[in-house]
Amino acid sequence: MNSSSTSIYDPKNPGHMKTFTFDLAYWSHSGFLKDKDGMLISAGSNSRYAGQGEVFRDLGQGVLDNAWQGYNATLLAYGQTGSGKSYSMIGYGANRGIIPVVCEELFKPIQNQKNKQYQVTFSMLEIYNEQVIDLLSQTKKPGGLKVREDQQQGFYVDGLKRVACDSYTQIERLMEQGTKIRTTASTSMNATSSRSHMVITIQFKQIFLDEDITKQSVINLVDLAGSERQKSSGSEGDRLREGTRVNLSLTTLGNVISALAEVAMRKKVLHIPYRDSVLTKLLQSALGGNSRTIMIAAVSPADICYEETLSTLRYAERTKKIKNKAVINASPMEKHIMELKAENNKLLSRLTGLGNSGKTVADETKELRCLLAENELRIRTIQLTWEYRLEEAQKEWEQQYAAVTQERRMMETFPYLLNINEDPQLSGVLKHFIQDGSCDVGQSASNAITVKGLGILDKHATFTNTEGKVTITPREKCKVVVNGVPITMKTKLQHLDRVILGSNSAYLYVGFPAERTNEDLIRYDYDFFQSELAAAEGFSVDKFGVVNNKDGKPDPSVLAVFHDYIKLMPLVAEANQMSEELKKELKLELKVKNLASSDSRGYDLQKEVIVKVTNKITKQVWVWSKAKFVNRKFLMEEVYQHFLDGEDVYVGQDRDPFWDPVEVIHLGSAHIWLQSLAYCMKLEEQTEVLNSEGMEEAILLINIAPCSSDGRAFGEDNMVIDPLELLGRRIDFRIHILQCLGVKWLREVTERGIQIGYRFYDLPHTLYTKPVWKNMNAKIEETVHFSALNASHEFLNYLQKNALIVDLWGLQEGCAELDYSLQDMVTNEGTIIVDNPKTEIAKNIGLDTTNQISDLYLKLLKLEEETELLRDINRALREENIFLKDKLKKWETGHHESQCKTETIRAIKTNKQPLSSKEADQMCNHRTSYDADFAKALKVFYQNMNIVRGQFLKLKHSKPPVFQYILINFIGLLQEEDNLQMLHLFTETQSHMLKDFGEQLESSICRLKNDVALIVKKKRESMA
Repeated sequence: MNSSSTSIYDPKNPGHMKTFTFDLAYWSHSGFLKDKDGMLISAGSNSRYAGQGEVFRDLGQGVLDNAWQGYNATLLAYGQTGSGKSYSMIGYGANRGIIPVVCEELFKPIQNQKNKQYQVTFSMLEIYNEQVIDLLSQTKKPGGLKVREDQQQGFYVDGLKRVACDSYTQIERLMEQGTKIRTTASTSMNATSSRSHMVITIQFKQIFLDEDITKQSVINLVDLAGSERQKSSGSEGDRLREGTRVNLSLTTLGNVISALAEVAMRKKVLHIPYRDSVLTKLLQSALGGNSRTIMIAAVSPADICYEETLSTLRYAERTKKIKNKAVINASPMEKHIMELKAENNKLLSRLTGLGNSGKTVADETKELRCLLAENELRIRTIQLTWEYRLEEAQKEWEQQYAAVTQERRMMETFPYLLNINEDPQLSGVLKHFIQDGSCDVGQSASNAITVKGLGILDKHATFTNTEGKVTITPREKCKVVVNGVPITMKTKLQHLDRVILGSNSAYLYVGFPAERTNEDLIRYDYDFFQSELAAAEGFSVDKFGVVNNKDGKPDPSVLAVFHDYIKLMPLVAEANQMSEELKKELKLELKVKNLASSDSRGYDLQKEVIVKVTNKITKQVWVWSKAKFVNRKFLMEEVYQHFLDGEDVYVGQDRDPFWDPVEVIHLGSAHIWLQSLAYCMKLEEQTEVLNSEGMEEAILLINIAPCSSDGRAFGEDNMVIDPLELLGRRIDFRIHILQCLGVKWLREVTERGIQIGYRFYDLPHTLYTKPVWKNMNAKIEETVHFSALNASHEFLNYLQKNALIVDLWGLQEGCAELDYSLQDMVTNEGTIIVDNPKTEIAKNIGLDTTNQISDLYLKLLKLEEETELLRDINRALREENIFLKDKLKKWETGHHESQCKTETIRAIKTNKQPLSSKEADQMCNHRTSYDADFAKALKVFYQNMNIVRGQFLKLKHSKPPVFQYILINFIGLLQEEDNLQMLHLFTETQSHMLKDFGEQLESSICRLKNDVALIVKKKRESMA
């Protein structure tokens, strides 16, 4: 980033760079220090850090200048959640954002002006799910406020509270009030601020008393919802297309901006969809009309956010093309009132004319009366004295000030609960005081502490404050979590304990004033709560393997998965609570796909968070991707909101977000290494089928045997010492799947079934076995004959380095079975052709150009080069071996002649006779026998190594038990003793497993050495 341009590099392809040019570009991610007041400042002359002050000078001051000149001004902040939108607009702590500074600076010149009157009104609203919520009103209207249209002022919010202000202090209090209402609303509506838009509107009117003229400016300051929600709502093939209205405003905003950008480039545009959403209706003038508009595009420098960052930059580039035509809003005040009165007289005349003429035009009469009423209201509003409006606002402000003063006094006396929200702007806003004695907490208004939210009952828990101690006691079947651990009995609270009520209402307990320290509470944020909760449930950074063993640095992709897991935890808890209250009988669980899975070469697969959904009654199972779950969660919220409003929540299955058609479920995989096939040796494997978490799902019995073209099994005589001997030859083999034992999927529900699938080398399709139902030890007994007509280097390399991945699929009653027909693939000989050059050519043609230059492709090419180099070395070694054999023969011949001469000198006469054909055959048989012995030794070694590999996998996936330390007097000590015993038992088991692993490995290597030594010894003896 520099003063006007931003460049972005693709982390998967660093050579691929894109550059975007804007009016200004700021770097605020690093290069800063914190001064004594908590302000973030540049670390030095070499730092490119841009602080809040610099951003205000460049952007906020321009908004103010436009307002003083009489122009409408708008500032929008766009970007993904966590990229700094709200920080730029609102700020945090001492680092105030543009909105508070604009409001403060607006009032500074007003106090020194004469012969002018200034009128400032302030309003604050939130748009969530296409509902408008007034953040300055204590009363919530069901369905939100309505957006109406007026011929002169355009779209406006009917009934929105606009407060007259005469100082920045008053606006500051109103913003605090609005933030409190926003926090409360987000809890009760089960919404997060990242999915809502906040719009602050300041109407600034300047009345020039000498000239009888007014200048009026409307300042819109808009903090938009997180842009990444649009991508999530794509829902990756979800049968329920984005039906929720949560993202409608952002989607429509993008469509409006695209249309306006095309208009600016003089392209023909038939329609600009302002009316498609609430946000674009209210911002119509700001986006493409009478306003000077600025957009802040906030981006994240993290490589895991590359796609979102690129999308945001492209969005901003389109926005830059729009050209607005702003004008100064100046008009004579008295003249405006006279025009309205004249218009009213005309309307009255029309009404009278309708009555006299005897016309019965009901619609026209109704319309005229509405227009008349609107104009009368506007006249009264204009003529209402500004002083009266200020007086009313002052009374309200005094009441709020008294409440704030009382709250501060109570903070100095009592312990209290401080709310913690996903949005840092909304954390620490609500305080619930725990006064002396007992006080109930829950949804009921009769409680001393009223808390609304998912999973919170009318009487949820009881706090007791006696003798300087505070305890919490959950009611029966009420969920209360303290420091990540669910509690069911009376528990004493310590200062800075973390308390979660219901599904996800998080609070930090602040103890008595005497217990408090100067510790910064900022570390106890929303992520801290969720990470603590995850750790208590056995999920931590270590479980995901975030740290790379090679360099000790965190793996960004795995770290992103852990971050996703933490973010989705509360959403899954909320979905479970909604399912329970709506009686949908679903249980949702977070899982990590490919947590312990690898590809055919043993490399870890890309991990991702998924959600397993189980129907508690039918035991049907679904697996949802992260994107699909987020989409469904939005839809669930809509149904749940109707439920809270007392409406009918019945929907058909086709529109029910809690239902899906029954589908086939992937249960796990087994890796069958193919080295033995490269040496024409039969492989009889009994291996574990492991699920994505590395736990055993079943035991698979499978044989892979080389054979002749007509299917006859090969014996030991057909084994080869070097796989290159098979180069260019025909290779036939059979894969025989015998049985699948102890299938956990069928043990849980006997009515289910299974199928097994695998894909060998270059086959275009996966092969599946016939389905087997209602048998926990399913007999498969299916054999497939494969043929490689002309074995290539690549195919032999595949056999030596790759594993056959065999997938186990779970069938449910009512789901479609996987296609197990082989008609299109089997030849007339009854075999399936592999290592087919035509297939490879077709694959290469279909490859996308960008994929060919990707990092993975380059790595593959490098590996192929290394493989070719190894082949060359192997060939050279074989040639050297032949050379040494020839040399040894010559030496043996010479040595034999020398012996003959010596025997002659000793006068021992012998008759030399040529070797008989029988002796020659014996020598040849000896050589064949040695080769066969060597092949047998290798076979035994490979079988032993498969056992060693199984032991290694058990060690790898064996995890220590998760302990919950609840040290409450004697019970707590017993709990700790049990934990120590469990840990001792686990350590002992691990020690035995490690010992067995070491002994088996040492035994396998030792046996191979002995076998090879014995073969060498035999060969030497025969040669002697």
